[in-house]
Amino acid sequence: MDIYVSAQAPRGGDGTKKAPFGTISQAAKIARAGDTVLVGPGVYREWVDPQNAGEEGAPITYRSIEPGAAVITGAEPVKCWQPYEGNVWAARVSNGLFGAYNPYTTLIKGDWYFSEKPYHTGEVYLNGRSMYEADSLEGVLNPVVYRCSWEPENTLYRWYTCQEEGMTVIYANFQGADPNKEDVEINVRRNCFYPSKTGVNYITLSGFTVCRAATQWAPPTAYQEGMIGPHWSKGWVIEDCEVSDSKCSGISLGKYLQPNNENKWTTKWLKDGTQTERDAICQAQREGWTKENIGHHTVRRCNIHHCGQTGIVGHLGGVFSVIEDNHIHHINNKQDLGGAEIGGIKMHAAIDVIYRRNHIHHCTRGLWLDWQAQGTRVTQNLFHDNVPPMNTQIDNGLAIGEDIFVEVSHGPTLIDNNLLLSPCACRLSTQGIALAHNFIAGSFTWVGRGTDNGDFDTPSPRYTPYHVPHRTEIAGFMTILHGDARFYNNIFVQQPPRRDLVREAEKGAMDTLDMLNLTCGTLPYDGYPTAEQYFARFTEKVHDRHDDKYYSHLPVYTGGNAYFNGAQPCDSEQGFVTDSEHAITWALEEREGKTLFTTNAYEFLPAMSTPLVSTRLMGLAFEPEQPFEDPDGSPLTLNKDYLGRHRAVSPRPGPFEGGEGVWAVFGE
Repeated sequence: MDIYVSAQAPRGGDGTKKAPFGTISQAAKIARAGDTVLVGPGVYREWVDPQNAGEEGAPITYRSIEPGAAVITGAEPVKCWQPYEGNVWAARVSNGLFGAYNPYTTLIKGDWYFSEKPYHTGEVYLNGRSMYEADSLEGVLNPVVYRCSWEPENTLYRWYTCQEEGMTVIYANFQGADPNKEDVEINVRRNCFYPSKTGVNYITLSGFTVCRAATQWAPPTAYQEGMIGPHWSKGWVIEDCEVSDSKCSGISLGKYLQPNNENKWTTKWLKDGTQTERDAICQAQREGWTKENIGHHTVRRCNIHHCGQTGIVGHLGGVFSVIEDNHIHHINNKQDLGGAEIGGIKMHAAIDVIYRRNHIHHCTRGLWLDWQAQGTRVTQNLFHDNVPPMNTQIDNGLAIGEDIFVEVSHGPTLIDNNLLLSPCACRLSTQGIALAHNFIAGSFTWVGRGTDNGDFDTPSPRYTPYHVPHRTEIAGFMTILHGDARFYNNIFVQQPPRRDLVREAEKGAMDTLDMLNLTCGTLPYDGYPTAEQYFARFTEKVHDRHDDKYYSHLPVYTGGNAYFNGAQPCDSEQGFVTDSEHAITWALEEREGKTLFTTNAYEFLPAMSTPLVSTRLMGLAFEPEQPFEDPDGSPLTLNKDYLGRHRAVSPRPGPFEGGEGVWAVFGE
């Protein structure tokens, strides 16, 4: 059945084409499996709470009739501004507008949230751009440029809120603009398209603009919400949507509420956060977190931008999903929210998740795979500019981002056929990884470090789970030994290290290979054993209880890598070439809706013998003893390049098998 919705409909509609409903929520109450809700152009100021689930093969589909023209927003316009002083205006809003959730009395908080100043889940927007919250009225009257922001010129647009006589009062400095003549809105609703209950399976959301919600911080040890999300369900498709300006997260594929373990670290203060996270995982296992019940979502062809914490967030609930062909950009650029749960995509437990053909840029780190990136594949993605702009003030080490961060996972995690163009390409505090056929123009940071809880005097390793292959059931827990890393057929191109990043590394005594390293290549794996060296220690004839062989670094596997512009291989590198004669360049260009990548690297790439990368070559990730293979358990062969073209038996290094110099790497 087709159910119709129109923002211009008069009251009393019945959902037919002749008499459409006036709100999407009306349709959401009656839609059943197989139904399609067709939504006309217009602005829908509502929280759509889908009541009924679809079925496999018969989802409930919510579709904007005109792509992008149906707007679901969590904001409301405000036109009651009164002059206060100078460029500052004041608005008094009845608390009745907010119901049970007032974003202007609700502070952002939660585990791994590190901002020192208090910020609310509310927001003020001037002509579509979010302003900056101040922690005092003085900060609005006399604003000072915030140098940590990626957009410092906008930080003088400030607002402050307080409560007076049952009213929410907002003071805002519009820098000379008249807010009663401009488009000024405030966040009111917590979510935009999000079921209030779990288990609302098989929903498709297609072609909407979704924006401006007062979402809360979403750590892995809490209920994780977004403007859009399945809320612990199965089989959602979120496609062709523009998603922007969530206070915290745009799309959540995350965890349900566990009342006994909700931000327990920062409310009880008795257990470390990683212990409460282990508790949360085991509790979810007992309460139905299985391959049959949860995950299997698809997020595709969405434009996700200008969210405060993440574009996409998830823990446990995003397993067995596909995230493809999305444009994710300008996430956490304001730098007002700080913590360990920030990125274009931040997902824990990305079991058998595929990240494919996404363009991720201008984010505080691009993709962060934390814990349990088991069976995860990152392929054919374009990453760039995922570190702070030149001379941005850096307040903490987590603010220095990178294209991909894989943390405390046992793998197997496969990263292949990507363009990694930021000054810091990967932060690899992990093991069980394989990088193959990538163009890497940045460094590897924190290799061999960053896997404990940071205690000064007591050992505090993080024991993280690994799972039965292609399942959620936990097979065991282990700390990270580092290594178990494979590097095949990559092109490494050294960029001139940015002076501001060099200064930052030196200032924090982080200018070492195992911390904020800025040398491109596998050099940080110097001293790691080869497979032959490592496994030779494990024989019946060699047994010394004083030998730490069970806790030493795991081996590194290499072959077919090419190094340019001073990029450096590790001391055990095999089958590589180094070119110190030619200057390799690369560039990105936007042209007619496409992003073009240009490089002269292939012009100077010497003839070399390279392996055809496959499941057999990559072997088993050490701890889970699982092959690098497809989610269905079938073997992989990397015989297709970034553009899907067939590779030769002895393929060229890097992501492109054919063509010379220019490739369209994102866009139609």
